[in-house]
Amino acid sequence: MSQVKQQLREAIAEGGRRMVAQKLTVGTWGNLSIRDPATGLIYIKPSGMPYDSITADDVVVMNGSFEVVAGHRKPSIEFNFHIAIMNARSDVNAVIHTHPIYSSVFGVIQEDLPGVSEDFVQLVGDKIINCEYALPGTPELAKNVVKGLGPERNALIVPNHGTICVGADFETAMKVIHVVEKSAHIYIMARSIGTPHLISDEDIKAMQDFARNKYGQDK
Repeated sequence: MSQVKQQLREAIAEGGRRMVAQKLTVGTWGNLSIRDPATGLIYIKPSGMPYDSITADDVVVMNGSFEVVAGHRKPSIEFNFHIAIMNARSDVNAVIHTHPIYSSVFGVIQEDLPGVSEDFVQLVGDKIINCEYALPGTPELAKNVVKGLGPERNALIVPNHGTICVGADFETAMKVIHVVEKSAHIYIMARSIGTPHLISDEDIKAMQDFARNKYGQDK
């Protein structure tokens, strides 16, 4: 298929190796995808393959109708929620699902993670919620994930499972992962020695407006 881009297949393979190197996942667990805004095609990790063994040729290419258009491997079993998120959110072109330690704690106790730091509320949202549970790889989980993310949040906890982070591109989604894990760690530690003080709704809105409209060289 002429629209398939080799550099995006390579980006998925390299992105998976980065996830393992940064201890965001282990073995074959977790998954990642990148959408090409020019064509709408979605590049996704193959199912059940160790990240260090995946090459660009193993990466599966799908469309927004949940169909495989290129590749000889089976896509990640979670392709449903990857594609469903991108279909629902035009601002999202990268989805990363990991099984990290600290944010997963909140999935085990099924408690939301509030906005505990400025970088969190600017990049991720006012809080991260737990979506409703459904079995891995099911269309039901995809529906629950899309509902939980809503139109603006960039991360979500799947109860007893893991964390999903999204972004306009792969680098942004990776940044979200690290901010989420750092914030979850901070919140757990803060609760262990005292009562955390959270950022007010008014200040959250002010910081989000600043990040969207004023922060950076091009604004």
